Amino acid sequence: MTQADIRGYYMRFLANKDDLLNGIRIVERATVVKGLQPVLANVLIETVGDNQIKLTATDFDLSITTLINATVEEDGKFTLPAKKLGEIISRLNDELIKVEVNGATATITSKKSKFDIIGISANEFPQVEENISENDCMEIETEPFTKAIREVVSAAAGYETNNLLSGVVCQVNKNILEMAATDGNRLARVREVVKNTSTDEENPFEMLISSRILAELSKIAALVESDNIRICKEQKKIVITIDKTRIITRLMQGQFPKYNQLIPQTFPKEAILNKSDLISALERVAVMVNEKNSIIKFEFADNTLKLSGDSPDAGNSEDEVDAKYMAEPLAIAFNYKFILEFLKIVEANEIKIQLNSSLSATVFAPCSDEDYIYLVMPVQLRG
Repeated sequence: MTQADIRGYYMRFLANKDDLLNGIRIVERATVVKGLQPVLANVLIETVGDNQIKLTATDFDLSITTLINATVEEDGKFTLPAKKLGEIISRLNDELIKVEVNGATATITSKKSKFDIIGISANEFPQVEENISENDCMEIETEPFTKAIREVVSAAAGYETNNLLSGVVCQVNKNILEMAATDGNRLARVREVVKNTSTDEENPFEMLISSRILAELSKIAALVESDNIRICKEQKKIVITIDKTRIITRLMQGQFPKYNQLIPQTFPKEAILNKSDLISALERVAVMVNEKNSIIKFEFADNTLKLSGDSPDAGNSEDEVDAKYMAEPLAIAFNYKFILEFLKIVEANEIKIQLNSSLSATVFAPCSDEDYIYLVMPVQLRG
C-alpha cells in the first residue's frame, strides 16, 4: 500500500448547507451530550448510493435517522460531534459544503472557510435496529396529530420519573384521534377528527408513548415538510416515519389510568374570560407568590375574577379580571403555573372555567373547541 493510499479519504461528499443543517437538527435530538459513551454525542454519517447520505443519532431510548440529498464522491461512514457540526454548518456562507473524512479527522470546506473536526470511528456507534413488522400501522395527518401533542404533553409527569404518568396515551378509532396525559394533579385530553389510513380499520390503534418522545416528534415535524405521519408498532417498540425521517423508540408498558372517569359530567358554575387578560393578570400576581408552592387564589363573584397571592417573606399581590360569571361566589386556589401552561398553549381568544366546589376538579377549556379540556385539581386554602 502506498503512502497516498494511506492518506486516502474514507468518505467524501458534497451537500447543500440547508439540507445538511436541517438533517443535523433533526437527529441531534437523540444525542447524549454528557453520556458514558462519548460516541452517543455524535451523529453517524453514512453514504447511501451516489445521491444520498444518512444521518443517525441514538440515546438508546430514542433513535432518529434521516436521509438528505448529496453528491457522493467516495463511500464511507464516520461519526462527528452533532452540536459542534451543527455550529460549523450554521456559520458557513456558501450553499455548497464539502465533507472529507481522512482517518480520525473530517475536513469541512465552503469557499474560503475550512474546519478540521475530530470524530470517532463508525465501528463504535451502536447498532440501530430499524426493521419492524408493518402489520399494525396507521397513517395520519401531521397537523392535527402534532397539534394534539402540543395540547396534552405538558400535563404528563416529568420524564425523570420514568413511570406511566410520564407517558401520553394515544388512540385512533376510525377517524377520531384521542390523546391524554396526566401527572396526578392535572389532566389534558384532546380529540381531533383526522384522516386515518390503518392496516386494521376495525380495531382502534392504541399506544402509550413517552411524553418526551412525542415532544421531540412535534419539533421534528416542524422541520420536515410532510402532510402525513406513518406509525407502525410491535409489542414493545414503535417506528414513526415522516417523509425521509424515521424515529424508533420503545412503547411504555402498563395500564394507563382510566382518565375519562376523572372528568366531572356536570358543572353548576362557569366563568368566561379573555385569555390574554387572564395571562397578564396571573403573571402580575405571580411576582409576589411563594415559588415553593406557586399558589394563587381565584375568587369568582358578580362578573369579576379576583386573583391574589402572597409570600411570607415578600408581601402580597391582587388583581382583577372581567369575567362572565353569574353563579354564587366561589373561592378556589390553584398552582398558577399549571394554568399559565394551558393558557399559553390553547388557540382561542376566550376560555371557560367550569367549576363545582373549592375542592373539586376544575376544567379549563377554550370556548371555541369542545374537544379540548384541561382539568386541574385545586389546592386547599388555608384557614
